[in-house]
Amino acid sequence: MSVAEPRRIVLFRHAKADWPEVSDHERPLAERGRKDAAVAGRKLADTGIPFDLALCSTATRTRETWKLAVHELPHRPKTVYEERLYEVSPGELIAVLNETPDDVQNALLIGHNPGVQGLADILAGQSEGDAQERMGRLGFPAAAFAVLSFTGSWKALEPGVATLLDYWAPSE
Repeated sequence: MSVAEPRRIVLFRHAKADWPEVSDHERPLAERGRKDAAVAGRKLADTGIPFDLALCSTATRTRETWKLAVHELPHRPKTVYEERLYEVSPGELIAVLNETPDDVQNALLIGHNPGVQGLADILAGQSEGDAQERMGRLGFPAAAFAVLSFTGSWKALEPGVATLLDYWAPSE
């Protein structure tokens, strides 16, 4: 694929987690989270984006979110479980995305807040429609996702280079 073709990245926050007596990394999804993850998967399918790659945090709640969401997609992308997506800054998330091979056109990152919301805010130099207003008003609740587009190599992904195309949250 040419680096001149637009690439899409979807930033997907894990669904609602439970609070049992386990480490934060091992927290499972709550019942509402399991329902919202499947709904989010259907909404991801509705975007029509053929994902080539999913990068998923190794935390239990992100893995469970992805397992429920991916079943709703028409095509299962290659999935990489990445420890570096847990409890990291937007800059660290960009560093991981910069390693994405250039034959990947559309990627999905399943992670945590505040990093995922921060990354969406930082990458989006512009916005289409009311996506930015809705994301600003609703924040980035559990199971929300933002769809961004940019042109160029993954190595060139940096603050302000993307356009926020769409945003979805379970409350919509």
